[in-house]
Amino acid sequence: MSFGDARADGFQRIKTQAEFLSLVGKSDLKNLGVTLQVRPNGSIRGNAFGRSVTGAWTWKDGYFCRSMSWGSTEFKLNCQTVGLMANTLRFTADQGKGDTADLRIR
Repeated sequence: MSFGDARADGFQRIKTQAEFLSLVGKSDLKNLGVTLQVRPNGSIRGNAFGRSVTGAWTWKDGYFCRSMSWGSTEFKLNCQTVGLMANTLRFTADQGKGDTADLRIR
């Protein structure tokens, strides 16, 4: 299975929803203090640093687009690139121009 273009940082760009779902499926996405489930039905659930995370996502034009709540904090819709290296997904905000978050597939 090919996951798109190689990047200088070693991450392979995930370009389709099918590729993305083949990776996240029923897995948890984890980092220190964070556990998330991104489900095929468009839901996001989990917790981060002791607060509940809920949200919704879609795949649009090659981007993972999500809106989320973390406790009482709302995060507006943001479309992000997704890259893969080994068992780590890198989400880069603002269509690949913003901040990054790395989450391990578990």
